[in-house]
Amino acid sequence: MYPLPIDKWKPASRRLYKLSLPVALIVWLLPLLAVLLTSVRSSEELAEGNYWGWPRHFAMLENYREALITSPMLHYFWNSVLITVPAVAGSIALASMAGFALAIYRFRGNAALFATFVAGNFVPVQVLMIPVRDLSLKLGIYNTVGALILFHLSFQTGFCTLFLRNFIKQLPFELVEAARIEGANEWTVFFRIVLPLIRPALAALAILVFTFVWNDYFWALCLTQGDDAAPITVGVAALQGQWTTAWNLVSAGSVLAALPSVAMFFAMQRHFVAGLTFGATKG
Repeated sequence: MYPLPIDKWKPASRRLYKLSLPVALIVWLLPLLAVLLTSVRSSEELAEGNYWGWPRHFAMLENYREALITSPMLHYFWNSVLITVPAVAGSIALASMAGFALAIYRFRGNAALFATFVAGNFVPVQVLMIPVRDLSLKLGIYNTVGALILFHLSFQTGFCTLFLRNFIKQLPFELVEAARIEGANEWTVFFRIVLPLIRPALAALAILVFTFVWNDYFWALCLTQGDDAAPITVGVAALQGQWTTAWNLVSAGSVLAALPSVAMFFAMQRHFVAGLTFGATKG
């Protein structure tokens, strides 16, 4: 039923696993290393065709400075902050209340409502591209930061509700009953009992949703036009020229765009691991 621990594998299988693991790691890291090297490579070396060799001249400061100056990268960055922070906070707030209701209360249609949240996560986003764009035009919010906040909030809430409902379902229901016997109302139970217990899950979910929204390119491309409301993912694409592309600048912009997600993950790594393993064991 459960996977066999590695130390109990046959010697040949363990040896093959230990040999294949570094190979898989190198294959996975190779594109990232290529982007990092290209971001510090000079334009002259790229024109000569030196794509994979070690850079002869490091142009890190020049490339990153030019990536920030030649395009409104700081404007794109601020747009991403304005989009991501409300979308993450709003989706987690709504999902925590919805997950609490679905996990604690027994009412007619509970299973059907939960199934709706689950089914919504399997709808391909490409199918929704045209109706969502038409809806934003009818509402008059096309090419605004509010449109991206609204639609990220809508799409992420379903996944967050599925995630948090399962975590709250694992909590001992006796805690809720004891709080109710002591006279606590439902908001007190929610804020004082449930939320502190699922704090690791909230932290893990915040990292996941932050990464999803910050790195989104699809909806940013569908719901924005120009630089007014474009996030940083669209800004990196704007670094490409019409006839030629300075790949060192595009790589530098890509590294700058990825830094917030990486920094947030390492800052909250302990909470992320705790959230993913929350409820995995009983003791």
